[in-house]
This record gives sequence, C-alpha cells and structure tokens, in this order.
Amino acid sequence: MHFDTLQGWLNWQESLHPLTIDLGLERADQVFAALNPKRIKPLTITVAGTNGKGSCVAYLEAIYKAQGYHVGAYTSPHILKYNERIKIDGISVSDDEICEAFARIESVRAGHSLSYFEFGTLAALDIFQRADLDIQLLEVGLGGRLDVVNIVDPDIALISSIGIDHVSWLGNTREAIGREKAGIFRAGIPAIVGDPKPPDSVIQAAVDKDAQLYCINRDFGYEKHLPTWDWFAGCRHISQLPEPALKGEHQYRNAASVILAIDLLAERLPVSEEAIRLGLEQVKLAGRFQLIAGDIPVLMDVGHNPEAVKTLVDYLSAYFPGKRVHAVFSMMKDKDISGVLDIMKPVVYHWFFAPLANNPRATTETSMREIFLQNSMLNVSLGYTGFADAFSAAKSQAQSGDVLLVFGSFFLVSDCLNEFDKGELTK
Repeated sequence: MHFDTLQGWLNWQESLHPLTIDLGLERADQVFAALNPKRIKPLTITVAGTNGKGSCVAYLEAIYKAQGYHVGAYTSPHILKYNERIKIDGISVSDDEICEAFARIESVRAGHSLSYFEFGTLAALDIFQRADLDIQLLEVGLGGRLDVVNIVDPDIALISSIGIDHVSWLGNTREAIGREKAGIFRAGIPAIVGDPKPPDSVIQAAVDKDAQLYCINRDFGYEKHLPTWDWFAGCRHISQLPEPALKGEHQYRNAASVILAIDLLAERLPVSEEAIRLGLEQVKLAGRFQLIAGDIPVLMDVGHNPEAVKTLVDYLSAYFPGKRVHAVFSMMKDKDISGVLDIMKPVVYHWFFAPLANNPRATTETSMREIFLQNSMLNVSLGYTGFADAFSAAKSQAQSGDVLLVFGSFFLVSDCLNEFDKGELTK
C-alpha cells in the first residue's frame, strides 16, 4: 500500500487496525526489528506519566537545543498538525519525511496489523535513527509497560506523575497505574520519579528491575526563592534558576526532574548551567496554561483528569484571584467527568458545553446534561453546534475583567487554536 499524501496515509491507518488503542509490544517490535535490524538508536530519554510528561519533554528539548545539540522529540497527541508529533531541533518534520517513513514501514510490515499510534511511533523512531541525533526524547502515549515506545531501551526513564486516568487499560488505582508506568524502567538505568507521593508499586518495580531509583524530595528536589529557585541532588546544586516559562507549581517538579536527567547524562552529553537557564526561560508548549491576553483573557488547557485540573484550579487562584471564569468545556466519555466537575465547580462561574463533532470518543450533550444535573451544577448552557458557537456565547456573556477558559480535551483546545489561527475568535 502506498499513498502520495500524509492525510492519505493517516486515513488508511485509522481503518487498518480493529482497535484504536491496542496495548502490546510484539507486533510493533517485530516490524521495528525488520526496519532497524541492528537496533541502532540515539541516546534516549523516555518519559511517562499521567500528567506532565509533555512538559518534561518540552524542557528537555529546550535545554538541549540551547546547548546546541541535535535533538529529536516524539510526543502525542498533536494540537494542530500531525507533524507536531515528530520534531527535530524544535521543528516539525515535513509531510514528505513522514510519508517516506510510512512507506518504509509498510515495505517491511509483512502482514502485521499496526495501530495508528504504532505507525506514528515507528515512523518517529525511523526518522530519528536516520537523523544522526545527539539525543531522542520519547513520550509514552499510554501507560508504559505495553506502550509501543517501550520497544526502545532508554538511557534514562522518567515518570512525571501518577494519577487516575485511562482506567479501562491501566487499572483504577494508583498502585495499578504506577506498575504500568514503571514498565519503562530498566536494569542499571536511572529511573527518575517526579511524583512527590509515588505508589509503592513504582518503588517495588525499581527494586525488582534493579533500576537506579531517584525520587523527588528524597534524592533530589528544589527550593523556591521567588523570583528564582534552586535545584539540588546530593552535593550537586544549581542556584538562582529562572522561574519556568510553563506555569504552575507542578512545573517546578517537572523542571527539577528534567535537570536531574540532564545531570545524570552529563558525562555523555555535557550541558552548561547557562543552557539550563535559557531552556527554562524559552520553553513553549501549546495548550498547557496557554494564555491569550486581552481585556477578557483566554486561557487554554488540555487538562482532562482530576489531577490535571487540580493544578488548573491552583493556577486560576494564583493568577486570576476573584475573577469570574466562563468555561467552554468538553471531555471524552471515558474520562472521570464528574470528578473533574467537582474540582472545577468552585472556580467556574458559568459553564458552556461545546460538543465535539465527528468524534466517537467524545461525550454527548445528552450525557453531559445528565452529568451536570447529577452534580447539581448551576449556570450551565448547552445547545451549541460546536466549539465556535459555544465560545461565541461565552464571550458575549463575559465582561471586562472576566476570564474565558477553554479546557477538558486536546480536541477542544485544537478547535480553539484553529479558530484563533483563522482570526475568527478575535472578531
């Protein structure tokens, strides 16, 4: 099979495999072995976590770029374009490069059925292997143990946080989910945990695998002296670091974990304190507390589970205290919607439900109406055709000094950014 356009390949991949999510390594590993028989790989940091893994990859990418290294970063999902998932030196690779990688994968697939995500991950690994990188940064898509990213042995394994999400695949307790995420650990390899209260299963997995475990607040940490902060790990110390450009208290934990990873690889890939400072200041990540300033500012966040929205509440309380928040909101039906609403309820003044068209995973208006009723939610507006319609209604009711919040789903934030790119939301 061969297609001339990236969209052609993606459309075909979506129909090729019977399951959207199909955890397991065997099929992808066999294709990867045919694609890369010598198992050549760049220096690798693999990042897992319920929340924060995208931020960790973004910090690593910014810092290594600031040092002048040739860096590949694989993340998911994308916000605007599929190409965002595969970046080299901070720049999304071209359609042609991805299509060529897909063609190489198809030429050796030998009948193995690959999911959409597996195709994309193998394409990223193939592109990175050919790019003569200094380091590749791989974000786990789901869990860790059975995620296709785990076919590559990391030189550093990092878990940013462990929360309740994707329960249908990972389990419904932090212990079960932590065990899955710790599947990226390897014998003798540093395993960094940025969660301040990791489940016992994560600690036990490090023992069982003989990984070199480093836990925040035990083996490394940070101390804030606003507007600067200090990082430390044993006798190693970096003082007066700039506030991370990505906002929220959790970003200090993410940044501290990343600095430890860089420190542990310093003999193989030296990084100056100046590069660390520059990376912290210059890092960018779409959809994470992304603010568009104005008389009525627009805040976008892809938080879609209780742990993520707790940090969103903290952010709103710190940066917009006492402001009325109008939330344009949507979520996937497999998420803990009631848990999210319960946490956000005290800070949201008015809710506007935005249905996500043509997305079978999205919750419906009928379901949301019932959930709002069950949670005794007041000041709720429904009946909109989509994001633009709901946003327009929220904007018309907001007053100077209020905040427009768009959150709950990557797809919703994508819709919002697309509308801003077209200039529709500034009218």
